[in-house]
Amino acid sequence: MKERILKRFSDEIATLERELRHELPKEIQRAREHGDLRENAEYKAAKERQEMVNARIAMLKKRVREIQLMNLDRIPRGRAGFGSTVTLRGASGDTIVYQLVMPEDADAEKGLISTSSPIGRAILNREEGDEIKAVTPAGTRQFELVKLITIHDE
Repeated sequence: MKERILKRFSDEIATLERELRHELPKEIQRAREHGDLRENAEYKAAKERQEMVNARIAMLKKRVREIQLMNLDRIPRGRAGFGSTVTLRGASGDTIVYQLVMPEDADAEKGLISTSSPIGRAILNREEGDEIKAVTPAGTRQFELVKLITIHDE
């Protein structure tokens, strides 16, 4: 999982750096050729894009460093943590399966929830059979953790 995220970030960084070094300078040069830069919308748009790309690259590189420092051995065994897949039973008896992922990979519709989300935080360090109460923007939700597969079990 860690390697997949690092690969995705590295690919995005490479794409953005290519845009920053090759495409944007050409756009800026073309816009400069149109004359007065004070009223040149193309020039302003290219410069704004350049700033945004630089900021995104910096953020991605920071996240790559943080992820590289992650020690997967420190993730608990037998308790929910990053990479765990949990089956929860709601108060009405319905079940839902979530995988605890990094914020960048979160997609609740696909069952991928961030370890920093309200439900994700409530699940962390829980064991099978534990009752879980999560305070969400939509209200308090209660679950029972009925099945746990940790990153070490997969």
